[in-house]
Amino acid sequence: MRKMRRCFAAVCLVISLLFASCLSGMIPSSRAQSQKVKALVGGRLIDGFGGKPIPDSVIIIEGERIKAIGQVGRLPIPEGAEIISTEGMSVLPGLWDMHVHLMINGHADYAHWDKTYPSLFESVIMPASAKQLLLAGVTSARDLGGPLEASISVRDRINAGKIPGPTLYVSGPFIQHEPYPGTELFRWGVKGATDARAKVRRLAEAGVNCIKLIDQDQMAMEEVRAVVEEAHKHNLTVVAHSHRPEEIRRGLQAGVDCFEHTGLATSPEYPPDIMAMIQERTAKMNLGPLFWTPTIEGLFNYEYVRDNPEQLDDPSWHEGLPENIIADIKASIRNPDRLPYFQITPNRRPTLARKFQQLSDAGVVLLIGTDSGIPMKFHSQSTWHELDIWVHRLGVDPMQAIRGATYWPSVLMKVSNDVGTISEGKYADIIAVRGDVLRYINLLQDVDMVIKRGTRYK
Repeated sequence: MRKMRRCFAAVCLVISLLFASCLSGMIPSSRAQSQKVKALVGGRLIDGFGGKPIPDSVIIIEGERIKAIGQVGRLPIPEGAEIISTEGMSVLPGLWDMHVHLMINGHADYAHWDKTYPSLFESVIMPASAKQLLLAGVTSARDLGGPLEASISVRDRINAGKIPGPTLYVSGPFIQHEPYPGTELFRWGVKGATDARAKVRRLAEAGVNCIKLIDQDQMAMEEVRAVVEEAHKHNLTVVAHSHRPEEIRRGLQAGVDCFEHTGLATSPEYPPDIMAMIQERTAKMNLGPLFWTPTIEGLFNYEYVRDNPEQLDDPSWHEGLPENIIADIKASIRNPDRLPYFQITPNRRPTLARKFQQLSDAGVVLLIGTDSGIPMKFHSQSTWHELDIWVHRLGVDPMQAIRGATYWPSVLMKVSNDVGTISEGKYADIIAVRGDVLRYINLLQDVDMVIKRGTRYK
């Protein structure tokens, strides 16, 4: 009998070890892998600074950081290094997406989603969104609007190597005049300047990376100023909606750092007084750039997706989600032409290019962000879609578009000493794609290699 018990215990031990091995294999987080010296050899390097690409590049990675950069035949490869060929590839910094919503995954009915899935945000939904972003080449992302504890938990678990995902910069709950019914978990209302400061202080003490302000035209001006001043006191950037003219005016008056969306519904352009305010702000060099994330592609491409819905069947957005949630999302977008979210979009789309150009001409620094997670916008696809629209429909130079997804986000988030470009001493956040991405930006729809902080995930 004892012999049988010992055999049974041994079998259980083997099974548990095998199971643990399978789980650990899902996340390449072993210190041995990240500490080993790697050499990326042969690719065309686009380093994020905007200069001429470097052919036949060599990038030496030691641990989490970049040790040296050079060219084949000029930079020696350390003995024993793992050599990774990037021949025929474009090598560039890991992408940023500056406007994502990890707590939603493309479902078309927000009321249903917010009522059904909050208990799964932290454990299932947000980790699935994060993993999809990382596999798409997004190594840094700004998550704007989510439950405080879940946002901090997911960010910190990614940083600890417990789950895969981009380095996250989280806002926690939206700050606004009054939360919409049923959204109190991730929207905080403010009543007076004192309460506004207290709410921002609570977020800062919890460890958020930025503050998300919306509907500021419904707030008293002293409340708006209190939010921005308290955030800046804690060295946090303030991100604000720009859907309506008065939101922009008040945001500019209060000193908001970055505006989100093109906004203004079907209006053909931004009003002259707002453009004058923007130009006055961008002229103040001592304040640094004024940043804007237009999140333009979801609107630009809606009619195409409506009439050609095959991309909705791409299984990449299923990654990490259980079958019942996948089925629920599919059911919600079965009839793209009927979605209330997009009914005014055909009238908005013709105005987008003009507004985008106005912002560019006024000297605003434009950032790649997607509103990823809104109906039919999946984390596995959104970022390259935005880049593609910038280049092919809005005439943005590909190098400038890439800088809007690499260098400039790191400047806004005050982490440019560590990420945003491929340069010595910075974290090895690097992606590679086969072909010339400066000529064919849509190659980014299928990133061949993803390295984040020295660890290869794809």
